Amino acid sequence: MFQIGLNPYGFAHTVGLQAFGTSRANPGGSGLNGFIRIANDMGARCLEFDGRWLEPMGDAELAAVGAELPDVPRLCSYWLRHIPGETLDEAIRATRAVGGRIIRMHLTPVLEGARAKQGARWQQMIDHARATLSREARKAAAAGLEIAIENHQDLGSDELVMFAEEAGPNVGITMDTGNAFAVAEDPVAFAQRVAPRIAHVHLKDYVSQFTSEGFRLVRCAIGDGCVPLQEIADVFFRPVASGVSRKDTLTASIEVGALDVRHIRVFAADWWEGYPPRRAGELQIALDRLKTKGLDDNADYRTPWELNQPTSAVVDYELEQLRRSVANLRALGWM
Repeated sequence: MFQIGLNPYGFAHTVGLQAFGTSRANPGGSGLNGFIRIANDMGARCLEFDGRWLEPMGDAELAAVGAELPDVPRLCSYWLRHIPGETLDEAIRATRAVGGRIIRMHLTPVLEGARAKQGARWQQMIDHARATLSREARKAAAAGLEIAIENHQDLGSDELVMFAEEAGPNVGITMDTGNAFAVAEDPVAFAQRVAPRIAHVHLKDYVSQFTSEGFRLVRCAIGDGCVPLQEIADVFFRPVASGVSRKDTLTASIEVGALDVRHIRVFAADWWEGYPPRRAGELQIALDRLKTKGLDDNADYRTPWELNQPTSAVVDYELEQLRRSVANLRALGWM
């Protein structure tokens, strides 16, 4: 079953990562130590660290941090910056030093499935990502590390599988359970396609709000939204023809959605530019799932962050949704 732990992105303002390096960042953010404390309090069975916390530390300091951690799997999160000649050298160094085994990364900065906004640059991003991933995966393998590329509201399941297969046997996939909706895929079908390469899971949920252009994805506690969590779990753990489970255990990080609501404009014809041919019937399944937990058309969908509420209100909002997520997952028997 899932070994459920935590990453910092569902309470990014609490730990100081939201708007990192800008005037809107939380000046009292709890940082790496606060993240570890919250994870320990919830009984996390895996830990996923943001690479920005680790980069300033030397190897000895990272080893000391690792020595103080519970004996659970550690992952480190990075992403491509799309600059010439970039490498994963820092990700490999820090992940090894802190005792990690997986580098979780996304390949492009695109959100909301909006690759069409990039124009010709989208193909340039893809070419850069594929070349960088294939080259750097060999370095990671030599260091004994796995890379798990994520569906960061940019890439579909078939694309991720293709990239992973091209890059090598140490490249798998992190499935974000909510982000499948952002590229107009059904989360269960998405899970079925990536299951042979699945390496890690981000547990995310959303409520929806339909618009004339598509639908908004509004963050909520995991278990309160329209993501079919149990059906996804059944895909990853169901017995195969031999009678042996596909997976015995799989690490999964709780990641409540972003503080910025996502608008997926699938009803706009130009949104689909740059996508390969898709399954029309699957889009209908995804839309039907979204309708199960939706906001009224006139409801205010904005988060406290988007409403420019004080830091204390944003932190309270984040931590309440995190606590409810943990309670819901415990009620499911997953924690």
